[in-house]
Amino acid sequence: MEDRKVVVFIAMSLDGYIAKPDGDISFLSLVEQTGEDYGYSEFLKTVDTVIIGRKTYDRIFEMGFDDPHPDKNVYIVSRSAGAENGPSKYFKGSLKGLVAELKGNEGKNIYCDGGAEVVNALLTENLVDEFIISIIPVLLGDGIQLFKNQRPENQLKLIDIKHYNKGLVKLHYKRQFIA
Repeated sequence: MEDRKVVVFIAMSLDGYIAKPDGDISFLSLVEQTGEDYGYSEFLKTVDTVIIGRKTYDRIFEMGFDDPHPDKNVYIVSRSAGAENGPSKYFKGSLKGLVAELKGNEGKNIYCDGGAEVVNALLTENLVDEFIISIIPVLLGDGIQLFKNQRPENQLKLIDIKHYNKGLVKLHYKRQFIA
């Protein structure tokens, strides 16, 4: 059995923001192209579990979208419980414990679908194995940073780079474990 990995798959502006200060992500539409999902549907085939922050989860529905992961086991990281939706479960315990439990079970990879608070909480505990980051060709100037200060240093190995017609560049890194 191959080890399950925690993978962050996310898009950000060139200056490191995943959203504007008010949570607006409309800048992502700059690279929309009919028939192009930048590898997202292929990536989803490699995961069966999703860890997502409550604010990000709620924002999806506020924007009028349906549940993006109806066929996955979804853990919504929250300080308070909410109405569970299908296989989605609210989680307010230790992320380290959750990831250890998930990795201890057979399955596909574990997708961290944001937001920045959850990504940084996972990084603080050294729980992210891979990053797939799409860089959108825009400088927002301000907003919600993907990577916060006060987290451990991580050395990464570049696995792949892909560039696309609309200027998006997708970077795939694997975390290097230092003894």
